[in-house]
Amino acid sequence: MLIDRRTALAGIVGVFGASLFAPIARAAEYIPNPVINTGPPAPVFTPAQRALVAALSERVMPTTDTPGAIAAGVPDYIEHMMGDWAINDDRDLILGGLAAIDARAVADYGTPAVKASPAQQDALLRLAMGDGIPGGAPFFEAFRQLVVTGYYTSEVGITQERHYLPVPGDYDGAYPYAKVKRIFSS
Repeated sequence: MLIDRRTALAGIVGVFGASLFAPIARAAEYIPNPVINTGPPAPVFTPAQRALVAALSERVMPTTDTPGAIAAGVPDYIEHMMGDWAINDDRDLILGGLAAIDARAVADYGTPAVKASPAQQDALLRLAMGDGIPGGAPFFEAFRQLVVTGYYTSEVGITQERHYLPVPGDYDGAYPYAKVKRIFSS
């Protein structure tokens, strides 16, 4: 496993404090009355790429005691961002990274990355993260940001991973930390 949810949640402040992958930044900079696709995502990925995005998303944010990236709809979120918010350079980064990971899987394991074992997929992502695959580090950073943002802005991420309290109640500055089970979101 590359990153557990607790590490991701602790690091999400860093993600939003650092430079964001351009489609996420464009989506966050809401412009009044833009044309926004609220329906199904514009098709960007081939079926094989879509399957690889799903497999790699699940490796970044796996199912544990709470649902993982696939259950949270992260692959659809990524395709939506690529189809509706990304410019060609952004798409090329993601598509190129997927192609490089797939080529490396075929070279190293004799199988496409989507059919590789979870341990092999983790190894491929580690290679990408360390720039051991051409264009791997920029791809991994952008892909990780998409997965983490997609997960923690989904209903699953907000209501099942975090403890959702629409109205948190009274302020208690001395609330015992030992009683905190999950991070609160509202």
